[in-house]
Amino acid sequence: MAASIGAVTSRALHSRRHHRKLLSVGRGLFSGARRLVAEGETHFGFQNVSETEKGEKVYHVFESVAKKYDIMNDSMSLGIHRLWKDILLHQMNPYPGTQLLDVAGGTGDIAFRFINYVRSQWEHQIKQKLKSHQNLSWEEIFKSYQEEELKLPGGSQVVVCDINKEMLKVGKQKAQHLGYSEGLSWVVGNAEELPFNDNKFDVYTIAFGIRNVTHIDQALQEAYRVLKPGGRFLCLEFSQVNNPLISRLYDLYSFQVIPVLGEIIAGDWKSYQYLVESIRRFPAQDEFKAMVEDAGFLKVEYRNLTSGIVAIHSGFKL
Repeated sequence: MAASIGAVTSRALHSRRHHRKLLSVGRGLFSGARRLVAEGETHFGFQNVSETEKGEKVYHVFESVAKKYDIMNDSMSLGIHRLWKDILLHQMNPYPGTQLLDVAGGTGDIAFRFINYVRSQWEHQIKQKLKSHQNLSWEEIFKSYQEEELKLPGGSQVVVCDINKEMLKVGKQKAQHLGYSEGLSWVVGNAEELPFNDNKFDVYTIAFGIRNVTHIDQALQEAYRVLKPGGRFLCLEFSQVNNPLISRLYDLYSFQVIPVLGEIIAGDWKSYQYLVESIRRFPAQDEFKAMVEDAGFLKVEYRNLTSGIVAIHSGFKL
């Protein structure tokens, strides 16, 4: 009898423990699902992940590729990315005194081009001024050039803002090696929550970075906020190819060649597989144009380059 009662008691205790375990697992699953619903789900390449997870994964991607980022850009695009960035600067056409914010520009490609462009504009102005004073001595002409070389012309400034410290580290090393210092600063910051005051910059650029942002609409609103009235938004990003033949060749190259290059050059297949997939998930030209307009920008337009492999989107805060 005692043995029977003990067996029943044991089964009851086991049943209660099993029930509590199921409840605990259920609460854990429910809690996890509730967190996913609360923070939302998004995409990381072709995967669906939580928004927090995407931020972490993107950070690790660029942390991993930072040191090989420039050489991989040259390899993947056969050097054409340099031409695309040059076109972006010519479309910007900055004048001496322009205040530029370059977001997700950690390695400095846009910033260095901006400095070169402004200096070129300034030198042209100096030449025009000196031509009108034919009686100046050689010493006076030489002194004019020397004085202007000491600073970025007209008080121009470029702030490079990137969420990834490793990318900024690479950019700073490049700047030091290439001799860029005046009028250039580096800030760790999130495109969705920029650490700058309202109405601060004349131009906002983001090149090949906005597709990696979790909340693109929020990043666009931040771009609008930090620009001065009359300021310009410029985005250079991969887009939708408008030629069927080129599109097929581009897909073949993207999925079959780029990850292999990533493995050979950077020792990182997965990061470059993600980068290829992220391009395919980015909105097409007209859809992104509408998003820029929704953020408040006016005179919004885009310009396709290389059959739409990339596009430059432009808008003004009026």
